[in-house]
Amino acid sequence: MTAYRPDALIASDISAYLELHQRKSLLRFLTCGSVDDGKSTLIGRLLYDSKQIFEDQLSALENDSRRVGTQGQAIDFALLVDGLAAEREQGITIDVAYRFFATEKRKFIVADTPGHEQYTRNMVTGASTADLAVILIDARKGVLAQTKRHSFLAHLLGIRHLVVAVNKMDLIDYDQGVFDRIVDAYAEFAQSIGIQDFTAIPISGFRGDNVTTRSDAMPWFTGPVLLDHLETVEVDAEIDRIKPFRMPVQWVNRPNLDFRGFAGLIASGTVRPGDPVRILPSGRTSTVARIVTMNGDKDVAVAGESVTLTLADEIDCSRGDVIATADAPPQAADQFKATLVWMDPAELLPGRAYWLKLGTQTVSAVIRAPEYAIDVNTMARAPAKTLALNDIGVAEIVTDRGIVFEPYAESHDLGGFILIDKLTNATVGAGMLDFALRRAQNVHWQAVEITREAHAQQKGQQPRLLWFTGLSGSGKSTIANLVEKKLHALGKHSFLLDGDNIRHGLNRDLGFSDQDRVENIRRIGEVAKLMTDAGLIVLTAFISPFRAERAMVRSLLPDGEFFEIFVDTPIEEAERRDVKGLYKKARAGEIANFTGISSPYEPPRAPEIHIDTTRTTPEEAAEQIVEAIMGVWSPTL
Repeated sequence: MTAYRPDALIASDISAYLELHQRKSLLRFLTCGSVDDGKSTLIGRLLYDSKQIFEDQLSALENDSRRVGTQGQAIDFALLVDGLAAEREQGITIDVAYRFFATEKRKFIVADTPGHEQYTRNMVTGASTADLAVILIDARKGVLAQTKRHSFLAHLLGIRHLVVAVNKMDLIDYDQGVFDRIVDAYAEFAQSIGIQDFTAIPISGFRGDNVTTRSDAMPWFTGPVLLDHLETVEVDAEIDRIKPFRMPVQWVNRPNLDFRGFAGLIASGTVRPGDPVRILPSGRTSTVARIVTMNGDKDVAVAGESVTLTLADEIDCSRGDVIATADAPPQAADQFKATLVWMDPAELLPGRAYWLKLGTQTVSAVIRAPEYAIDVNTMARAPAKTLALNDIGVAEIVTDRGIVFEPYAESHDLGGFILIDKLTNATVGAGMLDFALRRAQNVHWQAVEITREAHAQQKGQQPRLLWFTGLSGSGKSTIANLVEKKLHALGKHSFLLDGDNIRHGLNRDLGFSDQDRVENIRRIGEVAKLMTDAGLIVLTAFISPFRAERAMVRSLLPDGEFFEIFVDTPIEEAERRDVKGLYKKARAGEIANFTGISSPYEPPRAPEIHIDTTRTTPEEAAEQIVEAIMGVWSPTL
């Protein structure tokens, strides 16, 4: 077997070699499909046949093939890609593996993605940056459910170039009839989901048939071999260059008083000094003064290049803004219809606030209950209240402020986003913005003459939100009621919002599922904010089991106005009290989603006040809370 041999130009003129290499276009592609369709083997064969394997790698590959390979004494090319120990032990791909290789015509980055359904989110990761997808089909098995799933996801993620590689043709004696039947079956499915075109190639990744050279065993196939197709297909970056100019600002470069530049990766279009540009979302306009790079100023920059722009005018522009061509700017909105791929073991909680990251923009976003979920096996739309791991659905998203965007079909950079859990910082979902919702275009904040400060001054107090949280039966309502009585005796203006009372009116339509609990707290938080705007001291007594929702309410108020009061009672003590008999019913299975029994409670990590009810009476707790408030608010309380 032949190992990698460096280009002779490397030894004679390294600068010329690097310049030649730099001018080559880059194609990002992924391999996907069902389990054991031969994705890793195909990539290994591409690396070997394009002479990208060094001598030490080849030697290690030969040893590993004899020890853990699945091809008898022959080379197991999959081992070049399957690097995890678990992958080698099981003979499957688990995580996304990226490999770089190059030919005389083009550079490539290939992502080997797993075929198992449980690792679908890993496939989405690999597809998110790909220009082309190679969908492998085992010639013995034909089109399978995971073949359809990955094809749908590739199409959903906007991959325009699809290659259907019917693999393991050597195991069916290179039968053209089998190949034709598989292609016909795939074409019927592809048409049903909107795939207009694809390239079908019969291959054997193990033997190398039609991978880099034409196979003598299949003279009936007259199309391109796989590598030839990869070398000549149009790259998306080339298309992006003819689109309107867009550059999300990643960093404001201010090394001294005389220089202020805006750095970022050009998402689309072309820019030159003197071009008129618009800064979004502010809408301010200017012209490009310079295009600065580490190698000096440039006369022109195109999509895919990282540059620093300076502007002719001193205007406000910061990280997250988008610099765009002045006469064709992108949109800005705060409500969207979006397609989501859920990537977290914990289900989506509609109404919960997540971080939404789109390009260089990061905002808080609330996901409404999905309109429907998509069954990727049948393409049917099914009603859904939430999304579980690997589910795909369509939902409305509301952000806390306007973001600059374009529909994903027009721009992956300004239309694709990820969702991040605010507490764990884990990426829980990925999505594509379909279009903006225009329903709130005519809804604006009404300017008022009497401010929240004026309301507070009139009442002679500082507004506060005292948020009592704890298990059912912990004594939240009892203590909150005593605190309000003491505040009232001191002449303070207050109001108590109790969980049970609210559910008789404002939230009577909500149940006790996790989703409904999230919405329950969201509504209470908005009401409490309005009451503090009126200058009131607001007390709330709710279980509020999730930290994320308590943090969301805290974020609604100015710093220092939210007091989290943890009424800490062990569940055994709460059950012993059980005045309402709720724990007994929950233990008997008569009450579903009961906090502490069948639904979780997340205790505060750093509450402003911690009350241990096993050591403190309700009266003592109330005195402690009022004393703490008096010390924080003002000497006159």
